[in-house]
This record gives sequence, C-alpha cells and structure tokens, in this order.
Amino acid sequence: MAAGKMSATKELMQMDLYGLLGIEAEASQKEIKKAYRQKALTCHPDKNPDNPRAAELFHQLSQALEVLTDGAARAAYDKLRKAKEAAEKRTQKLDAKRKKVKLDLEAREKEAQSRETEEEEAFVARTLEREIIRLREEGSRQLEEQQRLVREQVKLEKAQKTQESGGPAKLKLKWKCKRDDEARGGYTEDVLRRLLQKYGEVLNVIVSSKKKGSAIAELATYKAAELAVRNEAGLLHNPLQISWLDPPPPSAVPETGNKMASNLSSNSAPDSLRSERDYESLVLMKMRQAAERQRLIEQLQQEDEEANT
Repeated sequence: MAAGKMSATKELMQMDLYGLLGIEAEASQKEIKKAYRQKALTCHPDKNPDNPRAAELFHQLSQALEVLTDGAARAAYDKLRKAKEAAEKRTQKLDAKRKKVKLDLEAREKEAQSRETEEEEAFVARTLEREIIRLREEGSRQLEEQQRLVREQVKLEKAQKTQESGGPAKLKLKWKCKRDDEARGGYTEDVLRRLLQKYGEVLNVIVSSKKKGSAIAELATYKAAELAVRNEAGLLHNPLQISWLDPPPPSAVPETGNKMASNLSSNSAPDSLRSERDYESLVLMKMRQAAERQRLIEQLQQEDEEANT
C-alpha cells in the first residue's frame, strides 16, 4: 500500500498541475477553485459513463486542486517546477561551438552541474513529496468542499433532466359502458391512442376485455401524461376519466390541480395519496427542494463573481 502511494506521488510530481486546470501559475485560490469546478463538471464519471478516461481525469483534477489550494504543498510544487525550468534553460544555452572545442571540459562541467541540479531537484522533490503525503493523511478540506459542490450540481442537473422528461408514465382510463354494448361506449384502442397522441408519444394502450369501460395507457414521458390528465375530456357524448395508475411524480402535483386533489382519496394504487395532509406535505417538500436548488445556484454564482473581480 505504501509503495502504491509513493508511485502515485511520483506521478503527481511529474504533472503540469496548472496546465491540467488551464490556469496561470499566478492564479488565485478563487481562480483555481473556479477552474476545477468547470473542468470537473465536464468529466465527472456520472456524466460520462461510457468514457473510461473520465474517472482518471477527474482524479487528476482533484489531485491538482488538493495541492494548489494548500499553501505549503503549492510552494513545494512551485519550487520543483522552477527547478526543472531552470535546468531546461541551462541545457538550451549550451554553446555548440564550445562543446566541439572543449568536449572534455564541457563534459566534466555538465556532469558536475547535473549532480548539483539532481541534488537540488531531489531536495525539492522530497519536500513536495512530504507535503503530498501530509495532505493524504490529513485530508484536504478544500478538495472535499469543491467535490461536494460538484456532486450537488451534477445531482441538480440530473434531477432537472428527470423532471423535464421522465417516464414512462402509466394512466388509468375509465368511461361509461354497458355490458352488452359492442361499441364499448365509443372507445377502442385506436380511438384512445388518437386522443392521447396529442400530448406526446403513446407507448401502449390496453383495453380491458373483462372490465367494461376501462383501459390502461402508457405514455413515453411524465410531461405528456400530466397534460393528458389535466386536459383530455374524451368524447362529447361519453366523457373520459383519466387518473394516474401509479403515484404521480412530485413535479406533477402543482400542475394537476383539482384532478390531483380528486384522486387523493382513491384506493386504486397502494401507495397513492389518501388525504389533504399528504398533499400539503408533498407540496412543502417540493418547495424545500426548490429553495435548496436556488441556494446552491446562488452560492456557485457568488463564487464565480468573486473569482472574476
């Protein structure tokens, strides 16, 4: 396990953490956090289930944030980075002509210089390594906070996407029909499908052969089902009653209005709402969820504005 940590630390020390986040070396703490959130949201594993590289990149971004938001670890990393840049510049400045004339002397100088550079790099590397190990042992509050914000925003986006589309949704259809009525009160599978297709894709319509005047319909999305429950009246001479076969999603409560209230006392589904108190609790829960989403959005906007000032 210790060997694994050392290997991960060595890899981290070779990475360009500023380049990974797409920021300058002089970036402030706020700019570092903002860059992390922007990058982390695009490669979060939950948003990229088919990309095996997403988890690795997300981990690297987390490591970069962890080091650069800790004063001691960042200072050690900057020293190592500058030492490597200085070594590269010294190598580039080698005079080709001098190398040809004084090969032996240059070789000795280079060897001595290389030893000094290696010793300097090794010292700085050990300092950074100690700081990284300390972060691993103590944990980074900055990283935990930023990852929490990313997780909440990913969860918020998923919830919004589910509320916008959702589904499929099943509805219960009823109408008046006498037992000996071969016309089934005017409703057939084709008629019901045509009535419901106005609101969205209809996946299935099953007309009961045993219970006259009854059918079940499955729509592709909750939104289409909400519109059907709220607006469809059926044939003029034989009105159609539409209700939820399963308990409706919370997002349907404010929009379905009176129909929802009329279904609260229904015993057609084991988990359906049975009282006005249940209805009020569901509305209050929805309001609390909306308030929490708004709080999170305002917090993220405030941090972005502070980072831009």
